[in-house]
Amino acid sequence: MKAVVFERFGEPSEVLQVKDVPTPEPGPGEVRVRMIASPVNPSDLLVVRGRYGVLPKLPATPGFEGVGVVDKAGPGLMGKLVVGKRVTVINSAGGNWAEYAVIPWRQARPVPSDLPDDQVASFFVNPATVLAMVKHVLAVPKGEWLLQSAAGSALGKMIIRYCKNEGIRTVNVVRRREAMGELKALGGDVVLSSADGPVDEQVLKLTNGEGVRYALDPVGGDTGTQVFQSLAADARMLVYGTLSNEPIRIDSRRMIAGKRVVEGFWLGHWMRDRSIPAALLLFREIGRQIRSGVLATEVGAHVPLDSVVDAAREAEIPGKRGKVLLKIGES
Repeated sequence: MKAVVFERFGEPSEVLQVKDVPTPEPGPGEVRVRMIASPVNPSDLLVVRGRYGVLPKLPATPGFEGVGVVDKAGPGLMGKLVVGKRVTVINSAGGNWAEYAVIPWRQARPVPSDLPDDQVASFFVNPATVLAMVKHVLAVPKGEWLLQSAAGSALGKMIIRYCKNEGIRTVNVVRRREAMGELKALGGDVVLSSADGPVDEQVLKLTNGEGVRYALDPVGGDTGTQVFQSLAADARMLVYGTLSNEPIRIDSRRMIAGKRVVEGFWLGHWMRDRSIPAALLLFREIGRQIRSGVLATEVGAHVPLDSVVDAAREAEIPGKRGKVLLKIGES
């Protein structure tokens, strides 16, 4: 089969290649999925660069999520129940950028037939992250302010739509002023550009010096530091990425003087703590929210597997429209 492979960590344009490799066989409790499509997510490219929190043994194939059809089950009863079904392919170890992927049967989730392949390909990572962080972990009340950086990303836009639907007010931080109009049109209550001055100064002015009680940051560095400086005394901040590859600097006096809480969020860890019934409820809610358009993924370019380097470049173009999908096989 064809698979995207990297043998060393580095820039995607330099290390990604498409190779012919043996077709994998499912073991006990596993299924094999014939892949249809897989998105190019920031987490995938962080893995390729060797900057993700958990890294694979090399050589490796990227791809944490996607859509496909289960074509074979390994020993065990449960995997046989999903053979022939179209599934969202949740591959916690990576490996979906290939014609076939092997995953635990629990990570092959059958999806309703009315959801198109493009939406199923990105069914899990972003929608589940939005619900987990905003609804379950922070539990942001209706009418409160939620501050987020990197608001122009696909996930950031999804957070705006979800919060608008739930009556949560958002303060959205972007780097480029050109992105501000789109986010306001999308429903962002306030959109700020870091080009107009320190984020914390702008947020404190907006809130009459009080700051915000809820915040999300996937950037770190100066941006994450300024998000922390924007917190009210009794605030909570989730850090779910390190796009700048730099640490957040926390003023310990501000931490001590109030009840500010800063904690990390990793979807994989959060999901492992969910019971099977809770996970099923989450997936049903994701399906409903996708149908309503709230958690639907904006899809951009479809790129064949052989052109994976072009897909990686496209995925990182500032201001691009929609998620880049690797088109791998037919439905």
